[in-house]
Amino acid sequence: MHTAFERTGPLTELSSYPQWAQDMVADCAATKQRVLDHDIWQMMIALQLDAESTGNFMRGLWPFIERFPSFMALNLLKTRYGRSPGDDMARRWLVRNIRVEQNHAEYWLNWAEGAGVPRDDLLHRAPPHGTDGLVRWCEEISARGTLAAGMVATNYAIEGVTGEWSQMIYASEKYRESFDPVTRVSSLRWLHLHAAYDDVHPWEALDIVCTLMGETPPPDDVAHLAECIKRSYMSMILLGDRCIRSCRDLWVAKEAAA
Repeated sequence: MHTAFERTGPLTELSSYPQWAQDMVADCAATKQRVLDHDIWQMMIALQLDAESTGNFMRGLWPFIERFPSFMALNLLKTRYGRSPGDDMARRWLVRNIRVEQNHAEYWLNWAEGAGVPRDDLLHRAPPHGTDGLVRWCEEISARGTLAAGMVATNYAIEGVTGEWSQMIYASEKYRESFDPVTRVSSLRWLHLHAAYDDVHPWEALDIVCTLMGETPPPDDVAHLAECIKRSYMSMILLGDRCIRSCRDLWVAKEAAA
């Protein structure tokens, strides 16, 4: 029997959500931390990411950035107005935030150009081999998964962890000042926006997922959501590994020497 959930506590406090959601987040925490601990972010902040790896990163994530609104649209297609409070919440939120995403592809191209990667490379060159797992997974779960699974994999997991690694990079004065002062603001706009607003988006997505699932969903359904979250995190980890393959050994050696 579906027991309705309606949040009464603060949006950004995990205790405001059902126990199953709290347990699910705790279960996924170690995998999420692996994303945040990935060498690529520290290499970027330390200005130790070579040109090849920077190009791999910008081109490897570009298909995901460019198609992210389409994943949200695929989830929007699953909603039916008036069917349930969760459907109505998801519909309103997805319609509003698809509009928010409309300029983010252009901001990513600006970041790439500021980092020395021509936009033509992103628009016309194929992404590096082995970096397509994230975009394929998000398209699969958004097209074929349940509404809750699609949103938890993309809007909760990916947007959430992306907001956190964006904050780490944008907070680095050394990294920000490595960009040409003339174009610095436009080059860093994607990072700035994600560091500024994505701390709320994943909580809003979690609120919607919990409303869709209710207070006491079947354990197998909760386990599936956790697997979706972990797969999103692992897809990002594997993408990062592929992007820095060319310079990771050198980075590790420098870190060991230091």
